[in-house]
Order: sequence, then C-alpha cells, then structure tokens
Amino acid sequence: MRMSREDAARNRSRVVKTASELFRKEGYDGIGIAALMKASGMTNGAFYKQFESKDALIAEATAHALAENGRAWDKVLAKAGDDPLGDLMTWYLSDLHRDRRDLGCTFAALAAEAPRHGADVRQAFDGALRQAFAKLSAAGGEGEDADQARAIRQLSRLVGALILARAVGDPDLAEDILAANRTPE
Repeated sequence: MRMSREDAARNRSRVVKTASELFRKEGYDGIGIAALMKASGMTNGAFYKQFESKDALIAEATAHALAENGRAWDKVLAKAGDDPLGDLMTWYLSDLHRDRRDLGCTFAALAAEAPRHGADVRQAFDGALRQAFAKLSAAGGEGEDADQARAIRQLSRLVGALILARAVGDPDLAEDILAANRTPE
C-alpha cells in the first residue's frame, strides 16, 4: 500500500523534529541514521525515501531547531515585564535551559560543529543569528537598528555562559557562571 503525501510529510516532519533534538543533545556526529530513525519510530529504509543524505537532514534539522529557538525567544519577550532584556537573560540562563540541550539553544549546542557541515547549515546559522541580534536590540529598548556590536556582545555572552555552565561538573560553579551573566551590563 502506498503512503499518502500527507503521511509522508508527517513522517518527514517527525524525523526532522527528532533529529533537531538529538543533534542538539548528541552533536551531529554523535548519532547515526539507525538510531535517529528508531527514535522517530521509523525504519532505516524510510530515511532514504525522505532524505538525500545525512547532511541534507542535518541542514533541515538545524534550520528547524534554530526556528524553534526563535519562537521560544518570541514567547519569552511577549510575556516580558518592564525589563525584557533582563527577563530574556534570566530565562536563557536558567537551570532548565542548561540541563535540556535537546530542547535548548542551538547556538550553544551546535555552533562549534556547524563549519564542518556545509553551506546550508552555516546559512541557517547566519539568518538565525541576525534575527537574535535584532531581538536583543529590541529587548534592550534600542530598536532593531541599534548598534549591532552591542547585540553581538550580548548574545556571545549568553551563549558562552550557557556552554561553560554545561561543561562543568560542579553544580555550584555552573550556577555561579549562570548567575554572573543574568543581568545586562
């Protein structure tokens, strides 16, 4: 029995979503096709009907993960109080965000690996970074046309703090790293 186009699209979407989470958790090279497809509830054969290669899936899953990140930022900023930048920083540098790489920031999880995975992945990062810079500028009350260098420094600080807090084994040190970076300068 042939699969409908709608079923095929749903299956592809499920694989992309699962891959976006597992790539953030395990890294691009930390999970193979067989494990990805098993986690998606599908067979290896289904992969090759849906995707040209693992690199093609990496590019699509990365774009998906970066878009999810953008939507998460938008939700936080929509609920923010009088200090949107501070609220964003508090959310971003939370223990939950530190502990959930699979659902967390794609910049922190995969940016170091992106240069090894083709132009499509790097283009996805380019666009998402520009959007994040604009959101940080707007959250800081400076408008989207504000000095981009300030937004670049702010995002670099956030991502760096999250990476370092995830890297250490001492929970007190991890919290110190997050807490030291939760307030705008």
